[in-house]
Amino acid sequence: MDTKFEKYRSEMIELVQERYPLDGTVQSEIKNLDFFFSKELTEQINIMYEPSLCVILQGNKAVGFGENTYGYDQNMYLLASTHLPAKMKILKASEQHPYLSLRIKFSLEDIYEVLKTLDSQTLTLDANAEKGLFFDDMNIQLYESVYRYMKLLQRPEEDRDFLSPLLTKEILYNLVKSKGGVFLSKFSMEGTISNKIVQVITHIKDHFNEKLNIKKLAKSVDMSESSLYQHFKTITTLSPIQFQKKLRLEEAKQLLQLQNKEISEVAFEVGYESPSQFSREFSRMFGLSPKAFIKVFYSKDE
Repeated sequence: MDTKFEKYRSEMIELVQERYPLDGTVQSEIKNLDFFFSKELTEQINIMYEPSLCVILQGNKAVGFGENTYGYDQNMYLLASTHLPAKMKILKASEQHPYLSLRIKFSLEDIYEVLKTLDSQTLTLDANAEKGLFFDDMNIQLYESVYRYMKLLQRPEEDRDFLSPLLTKEILYNLVKSKGGVFLSKFSMEGTISNKIVQVITHIKDHFNEKLNIKKLAKSVDMSESSLYQHFKTITTLSPIQFQKKLRLEEAKQLLQLQNKEISEVAFEVGYESPSQFSREFSRMFGLSPKAFIKVFYSKDE
């Protein structure tokens, strides 16, 4: 990257260091912009991506998605097409040079609005679904847009509210014009297999605590059950039932951290009929029983 890239990067690092505590996830004053900071290396952390552009300002990390692990740093960007469970591990961070990253969230409708203004004939879409994460090298046009978006933090609230949607559109325009264009188009254009799977993912996410009816879901997007299963697994690396289970357990983890509820009550709230089954699956995913998890979590505050 050239000197302009380094100038933008150093200014963005300085901006976040001045404004925010460099610890964990921090929501900015702009609704669709948040940050993640770490002053130390981490073990693998379960995360849930949502439609967004992710950019590392300092440090690097590994993203585990299915059976594959992808490394990326400040010279790359990551696109998430929909809500996707993954794992991440910070590989480079220190007190002097903490890991700093940003995420700009968008909707598939936002992408579609950009696509409508472009010549769709320039995008050649095949019928196959692909994994829901996309990595590519950063380019200066996209980085300049991200930089201007970040600089809105220094503007009054009225300016931020008016300008942030316009700059989101500019960012998506630059993404669509780059290698990420075909990737984003597949997921946002109605009728594509990827878009149908996104509809199913959204339904499961919105109704994660309800019983899953694959036959009904397949019919709702005009797919066979076997085709739905195959393409769902291609995009998310999980079956629909595995995906739902991850959503349930991640929600349960949040409830155990934030609310004073009985373990059985949490189990029922996220959709389990059996507290013992919930405990077994929670232990399998997080390496601790719900009871042990609560004990460890609250001991940190002592």
